[in-house]
Parts: sequence; structure tokens; C-alpha cells
Amino acid sequence: MSLDRREALKVLATAGAATAAAAAPAAARPRKVAPDDAVGMLFDATKCVGCKACMVACKQANDLAYDDPDGLWDAPVDLTGNIKTVIKLYDDGSSSSFMKAQCLHCIDPACASACMLGAYKKREFGIVTWDGSKCVGCRYCQIACPYGVPRFEWDKALPKMVKCEMCNHRLAEGREPACTEVCPRQAVIFGRYTDLLADAKQRVASDPERYYQKVFGEKDGGGTQVLYLAGAGVDFQKLGLPDLGELSVPHLPETVQHFIYKGFVAPVALYAALAAVMWRNRRNEDQSAAAPEEV
Repeated sequence: MSLDRREALKVLATAGAATAAAAAPAAARPRKVAPDDAVGMLFDATKCVGCKACMVACKQANDLAYDDPDGLWDAPVDLTGNIKTVIKLYDDGSSSSFMKAQCLHCIDPACASACMLGAYKKREFGIVTWDGSKCVGCRYCQIACPYGVPRFEWDKALPKMVKCEMCNHRLAEGREPACTEVCPRQAVIFGRYTDLLADAKQRVASDPERYYQKVFGEKDGGGTQVLYLAGAGVDFQKLGLPDLGELSVPHLPETVQHFIYKGFVAPVALYAALAAVMWRNRRNEDQSAAAPEEV
């Protein structure tokens, strides 16, 4: 018993009609906000001197291997399976700035939305963490992340997805992330998210000649718990941060999905249509088997 092309089209048409008839207009998914206990980081590009002390501290705190197997020289240019944070340089000849690339711990993270098994979640303090026991290595998180953060350990027999988790093991001990602890210029600082956002706004407002007039992460991509300040002559796109608008990456697709699956309408309609066709085909087969053969 199989469906021919005409019957398959009828099934899809029936399911579509049932969905359209049964589903009410969907409202946009509510915009998510930072949890009450949210912590974060504030990176001030005008204070960073590119010493990379944060990179060294991050490796030591998270037991990350050096790219150089002898550990004598390590100068990565991007995030990798061994690098959770990296200092990059922007220089167009007339203006320059350092940039600290790492996970931004989105308020509405695309990696968590894309992960089909829930390996990524916002847990305590709003930190986006990865659970290896739930990961199947599909790497959808890499595709979904607008900042290109999660990285796969290609060189490991039992690979992991690697990204900054804000040294949550240190936070559990009452300590701060390794990178913020060692920064000699306090170019990156740690604290409560609300306090950091207020601090960032105050800096921008009080010194417009020094700062680009925006706090990246306040609203960008739905908001992030890692905030950025840039120098007056360098916008955030030059630093490698995308122009996302104010809606998060998961906002539109999840709104559409919630509409389609509201009340489980679409799957129920599809299975009902399939069941009807199967029942009809079975009845026709039974009638054919019961009919007397012509002599």
C-alpha cells in the first residue's frame, strides 16, 4: 500500500487547509530579557593595549592546549577548539583598535535555539553553557551563532564544542573570570549585567569625543551579557561585530514555528490526512480481494 504522486499532493493540500482553518493568527514571540541574577562583562576597546594577558589566563584557567605543542609561542588570530577568547587588531591606516572576541552570552541565544537536544542553555547567572552529555556533534550551533563563536575540536577522538562559559567553575568558587582578573588596564571587567550596562552608558554619555556613541549589546541581536565600547573613530562593524538590528536571531523562526505548531495543529492535520488515505486504500484492497474472479 503506497501513495502515488496525486494522493501525496492531496495529503499535503488537506493538511495545509486544515492548518489554515484551525490556526489562529499568531502573535510575535515575546522578547526575552536578562535574568535577575545575570552577570556579564564590559570590554572597553579604548583601554585595551593588546597585551593578551587575558588570553593566557583563559588558557590556564580552562586547561586549554597551546597551538604550539612546545608551548613556546602561541599567537592565534581567531577562536579555535583551543581558544575561548582572542585579541584581534583592527587597523585601516588612519585608526586602530583592539577587539576581544569571545562568546557574548546572548540574552536570547541562537545556539540554544538551534540545538535540537538542548546541549546549550542559559543556566545560572544567564551564562550560556554547553552540556556534552546532550551533544551529538551536529554543529548547528556554529551555523546559527551570528558571532561565529562555538568551535569544534577537529583534532580530538572525542571532540567537544568549545566556547567561553565565563569561567563558571571559578564563579562557583566566588571568583571572577580569569580574563577580567588579570587585565592590567581593566579593559574588560566583570560584574552584574545591570551595573555594567549603566556603567557603559555613563562612559559614552560623559565622553563623546572618546567613545563611539553606542553600547553594543544593549539591544543588538536581542541583547548580550557581554557589552562592548568602541573608540569614537571606529564603529562596531569594523571591530567584527555584525549589524543585527534589535531582534534576536531566534525571534523570527521561533515565531513562525510557534504559529505552525500551535496546539499541534499541523502534525495532527497531516497525520489525520495520511490516516484517511491509508484507510481508503486498505478498504479498496479488501474489496478487491473479496470480489469474485471473472472466468
